[in-house]
Amino acid sequence: MSDTPRPHPAEAPQLPMPKLASLRVFISLIQREMSTSYGSSPGGYIWAIISPLGTTAVMAMAFSMIVRTPPLGTSFLVFYAAGVMPFNMFNQVTARITNSINYSKPLLAYSRVTWIDSVLARFTLNLLTQLVIFALVMTIILSFVDAHTMIRPFPLFAGIAIMATLGLGIGLINCLMVGYFPVWGELWGILSRPLFLVSGIFFLVEDLPPKVRHIIEWFPMAQGVAMVRSGFYPTYDPQFVSLAYCFGLSLGMIMLGLLFMRRGYLAGLER
Repeated sequence: MSDTPRPHPAEAPQLPMPKLASLRVFISLIQREMSTSYGSSPGGYIWAIISPLGTTAVMAMAFSMIVRTPPLGTSFLVFYAAGVMPFNMFNQVTARITNSINYSKPLLAYSRVTWIDSVLARFTLNLLTQLVIFALVMTIILSFVDAHTMIRPFPLFAGIAIMATLGLGIGLINCLMVGYFPVWGELWGILSRPLFLVSGIFFLVEDLPPKVRHIIEWFPMAQGVAMVRSGFYPTYDPQFVSLAYCFGLSLGMIMLGLLFMRRGYLAGLER
């Protein structure tokens, strides 16, 4: 019988944490998201560009048959694209963040993968994807349409930031709600459908009757769309937009989501 003492379990050598482990997990989650979201269908990313471009073209054609001139500028295509694209960004980010825990549930069994990794990976990939699509679609349209627009960077990026932070905030709250009430995902799908109509995609908020306008002005999506639009039309100045209101509301929801997601994430895993 050997006299060599066996190491106590508590004294067993621990494997060192790989360098940049969190970054590797983050990149792996993004690659997985890209593969499953855009790599599983023929065309992949091409359809992500063609879809909003086709939707905007159909809308512009339909409304040009009803009214003579768009509310701003000379091109229906540019006017609707400047509304549809930022709304799509908000909608896509919200939907992806809402389902982030369910989507990554098998991976969250590993100790090195956390729920915040999953949320950040989905937010980063979808925000970058929507930014690239937005830039490509608007470049294609403005290359073929002489709409006499002039791009102003500050209102354009401020509007995009409103829609992105709002999507993250509402997505986190939805993710928390889905953890406790699985039916919330279906309810949000129903409740959020009117947002497409009240976000100022088809009209200018300032052109509405006063009673309706005072209600629509409180929707931060309508403020974000108006801000993006003012980035293409120098003569348009949406006075009802409040950056403090939009960013305060979004950051408040992000903080609440992060604060309570710990328990909500566990509730979602236990289902």
